[in-house]
Amino acid sequence: MESTKKGGLWTLRYTLINSTYFIAFCTIHACAAVYLLANGFSNTEVGVLLAIANIVSAVFQPFIAGVIDKKGVLTNRRFILISVMIILLGSVVLLFVKNIKAVIFFVFALIYMIQFAYQPVMTALCFEYQKAGSKINYGLARGLGSASFAVTAAFIGRIIEKRGVDILLFVNIAVMAISFIVVFTFIKPKSSEASADESRKEVAHNNLIDFAKTYPAFALFLVGTICFYFAHNMINDFMIQIIRHLGGGETELGYSNFLQAILELPVMALIGFILKKIPSKNLLIMSGFAFFVKIAILIFATNMAMMYLSQSFQLFAYAVFIPAAAYYVSTTMEEADQVKGQAYVTSAITVGGVFSNLISGVILDHFGIKVMLIIGTVVCAVGAITALIAMTKLKHHNVLKGEGSNG
Repeated sequence: MESTKKGGLWTLRYTLINSTYFIAFCTIHACAAVYLLANGFSNTEVGVLLAIANIVSAVFQPFIAGVIDKKGVLTNRRFILISVMIILLGSVVLLFVKNIKAVIFFVFALIYMIQFAYQPVMTALCFEYQKAGSKINYGLARGLGSASFAVTAAFIGRIIEKRGVDILLFVNIAVMAISFIVVFTFIKPKSSEASADESRKEVAHNNLIDFAKTYPAFALFLVGTICFYFAHNMINDFMIQIIRHLGGGETELGYSNFLQAILELPVMALIGFILKKIPSKNLLIMSGFAFFVKIAILIFATNMAMMYLSQSFQLFAYAVFIPAAAYYVSTTMEEADQVKGQAYVTSAITVGGVFSNLISGVILDHFGIKVMLIIGTVVCAVGAITALIAMTKLKHHNVLKGEGSNG
């Protein structure tokens, strides 16, 4: 009973870290264009800012992960604290800086990039603490993070209409202050297992080529991930155009975003149980084909019912991919490479998003919705086949037994 209570407390605290993160993710990432356009940026300037922030983030994540993996002064927890403070202080600066576009550009790009950068570190923190003896239900905490995003997305648009875009900054400041307190008091327990782990001499594979040779299945899977998220971001970035093509509007956009976010909760909450029945590599293959089905449905969609059907495949696509990828890294990589592994997943997702940002809009402007969706479907099919080959034909580097035992 005492162990269950302690496990519940660890999960609650880690859930707060996730929830505050994803509330801010909604106000920073999902509302980026809303905030920037209200501050005098053009659509082109918004695109340039987000592309730069995403590219820098994709490069920065593996670099900072390599530093953390070296077990020096910078730890997972300390990097999260630094990131939270940058977002909090950046939001304060933006509150007082008006009509100075160069400053807004730099500060917003910084907090946008930093928030992406600490997402994989937050995941690595969970598995680090699990191995030290804390009983954290990763899937439940991550699912409640998605639910927090869904609830924020459902209400934030209406609040912006009444109060203006500065409300986004006030939300950032509030949730980052809470996050700082929670993370500051979230101290890893000392255990014999942790001591044993620290005494192991492991070689960190910080060179990308060396890393790929050590984890060939994972390296090829990252190529598939870029393809999945090219299609996934195509849908998310141009959802309003797709919905208008199907006869809907902003209200239906809100319903679609809420639906796909809230559907993530049950799958993520149960992922520990699911992983005891199905290995993470098989779940990753399944998620790849679910991404494919999700976008393929939209080629043939003629009404909003088919849009909602497409969004419901979030259950098997994103909702499975995120926790399954986290567990795959945790169970197939040496501890000295695990933060990098989580970072490479997020970098691949980011790279897929950058390609989508740069290409999809051009295709949409010149050839229309249907051609854009067909190209996205073809790219996603290539990704699904690549993931299948990676997970079934190449070598896996197993370091743990019993996937899901910690979740």
